[in-house]
Amino acid sequence: MKTFALLGAASLAALGFSQAAFAQDSGAEQADTAAQGGLQDIVVTARRSNESLQSVPVAVTALSGEFLERQNFNDATALPRLAPSLTIEKQPSSLSAASVFIRGIGNEEPSALSEQGVGIYLDGVYLARSAGAVFDLLDLERVEVLRGPQGTLFGRNTIGGALQFVSKKPTDEMGATVKAGYGNFNEWYVRGRVDTGYIGGSPIKASIAAQHREADGFVNNTLTKSSKDPGSVKADTLAIALQADLGKLTANYNFDYDNRKGTPGFFQVVAATDMYQAYFGQSASLGGAPFMMSPDRMGTVQQAGFTDYKGKYRQDSKTKVFGHSLTLAYEASDAITLKSITGYRKFSQDTILNLTGNGDLKGVVLDYASPTLTSVQSITPYTGNNAPQKQHQFSQEFQLLGSSGDFSYLAGLYYFKEKASESNHQALTAVVPVEYLAYSQFVTQAQQDALIAANPGLGLIGVNLNPWQAFGGTSQSKAAFGQVSWKPSALDQKLELTVGARYTEDKKTAWLGGDITPTLRGKTSSDNFSWLLSAAYKITPDTMVYARVSTGYRSGGINPRAVTINKYKPEKAMSYEAGIKTELFDRHLRLNLSGYLTDYDDMQVNQFAGSESGATSIIANAGKAQVRGFEAEFTLLPVTGLIIDGAVGYVDKKYKKFLFADPNEGYAIIDVADVARQTYSPKWTARIGAEYAQPIGDMTARLRVDYAYRSSLYFNVLDATTPFNQNIKSPADDNLKARFALEDVKVAGGLMEIGVWGDNLTNEKTLIYGIDFGSIGFAGATFKKPRSYGIDAKISF
Repeated sequence: MKTFALLGAASLAALGFSQAAFAQDSGAEQADTAAQGGLQDIVVTARRSNESLQSVPVAVTALSGEFLERQNFNDATALPRLAPSLTIEKQPSSLSAASVFIRGIGNEEPSALSEQGVGIYLDGVYLARSAGAVFDLLDLERVEVLRGPQGTLFGRNTIGGALQFVSKKPTDEMGATVKAGYGNFNEWYVRGRVDTGYIGGSPIKASIAAQHREADGFVNNTLTKSSKDPGSVKADTLAIALQADLGKLTANYNFDYDNRKGTPGFFQVVAATDMYQAYFGQSASLGGAPFMMSPDRMGTVQQAGFTDYKGKYRQDSKTKVFGHSLTLAYEASDAITLKSITGYRKFSQDTILNLTGNGDLKGVVLDYASPTLTSVQSITPYTGNNAPQKQHQFSQEFQLLGSSGDFSYLAGLYYFKEKASESNHQALTAVVPVEYLAYSQFVTQAQQDALIAANPGLGLIGVNLNPWQAFGGTSQSKAAFGQVSWKPSALDQKLELTVGARYTEDKKTAWLGGDITPTLRGKTSSDNFSWLLSAAYKITPDTMVYARVSTGYRSGGINPRAVTINKYKPEKAMSYEAGIKTELFDRHLRLNLSGYLTDYDDMQVNQFAGSESGATSIIANAGKAQVRGFEAEFTLLPVTGLIIDGAVGYVDKKYKKFLFADPNEGYAIIDVADVARQTYSPKWTARIGAEYAQPIGDMTARLRVDYAYRSSLYFNVLDATTPFNQNIKSPADDNLKARFALEDVKVAGGLMEIGVWGDNLTNEKTLIYGIDFGSIGFAGATFKKPRSYGIDAKISF
């Protein structure tokens, strides 16, 4: 597959572009348009106003909601198969947390106080927590993937880019759709949407959409029934939209709700130290479950549960997120529009940290109540209950959009406030040679001597620990921004020059509790000035070249995983980008190219410190890197009914500085930039898809096949702090997906679409997410869902 990616890169070079980054639609929704004169225009809001995709000088991928729904994509984790240089990986133990990266920049930390590196927006409202970023894609008009810093118009935490989810508006006419599907692993769903049209001749119209989805797990846990196996889920999703057309004023209200319960994908031990294996390997001989460890995906396992903070023994996780948004747009004149975007969102999560991948293990542990200071008890590599985790936010944005002569402009004010907290009850068994118990301060020297005398031949002992992390805080952000574009009439408006700026003030507070007594409290503040310069020129009506320089930043804060008030500053990026957007052969080929170079400074370096205190860390502004690469996408309509589309992306991240506190040298600070690895971003991403639609009488037969590839990726920057980094490296992954459907089948006064589909058709068994617990003694990972297939049917009235 790498050959395919390299051939794609070579073809771009042959066109005369040494580096490229591409923005293009999925192409799939255009399969029927060849006979109508070629590819259709696609409207995006990459610059906060409606513009044609081909005229906006920003690297954007636009995907229609209709296409995503037709392909049965449940949530945002499927988007990297369709957009280059994008990584979205669901995090272990959570049903809704994801690590999101664009062009090598993002954030892997899902805590309640950690800021994203890629901004996520729903109907213009910022979703502050990546812990709630995975929700069912219901009732969307489109998804936009904006690559590169978007600090001017979107603000903080868009240093890598932004994801925009845009909901469908209510339709003018009454209508309804119902869709249901069933697949292997007993996966099924039913969803529906009702549009009222304009109600009773009024200017108000509404829509409501709902979905229920269930699935059994795809790894067999012999300790539970299938509906509780790892990978199982029950999810309810609701979307309500209201629109009022009141002359010059348009009001849009949206409500979204996602409530899910299930057992996250199986997290298995893939590597451990010899001492760790020797200790846990004795479990079966002591009456416990056998210790399971494998570098390959396991199909039949044991996974023990955990007694949560309310005293209930369980294995499942729960998450709930809902939000309200109100957008008011007032056309003060033909040239001026005033807009207000108000948002309120709330998120909660109760997660069982199933990071053990084993049943009820038994081991010899330190027991102060025993005469021998030892007893056989249940032991665990690492598990716990992250609950309650809560967050709520309010945001308000005002925009002034207008034009005057050759100028168009946008000015705005923004306010954001949130409160978040998290309580993490952990459990782990530290494995210690008995002669080091006193040195590790678990016992006195006299107790150690007594224990050795009472237990001759005992080499290793476990210490059951229950660290408790609890933290919370507030965040407040204020910003003023503006952007002006000039298209001189003297050049027939072929040239566009744009300048933009944004000033932001951030204030944060944090408290650290749990095992930290007394509770520690801290606060921090910062400000930032982001700016943009861009130039675009239309060489022909169908070909535009552009260049831009843009900046962005990720706000600083206080590290919630530390045992002290560990403050860190914002990180910043400056990106240089140039490209071309073109349509050829009477709009039957769309080919967009561009290249970028990003200087990434004051990087917030997280040094993991797994120990008997649990999963702790230190964050410092200790990194500096340069990211360069290209993306390219194309859409081709060779003949009526056939569409071929594809993409190639390349990301190369080189560290210029990476400061590290070396524990082997008394925590002396050294620069390890030469061995630091690119994380959460594969160097190569590529895809190619083909879709053919053929009329059969009044019906249409449609076949679509998609192949996606990404090269290998690491989850940790330094091998020095993660001894199993190579063991949890995710290898290159291929994914083949296909769907065949019959559409416009007349039935019961409506039109039916019925399809059969398959995903991961080659049944790849790729490791997709890994965690190295370092000094605790082991590493674990989750693996790709096995081959899946099913049938779906949709009726529209």
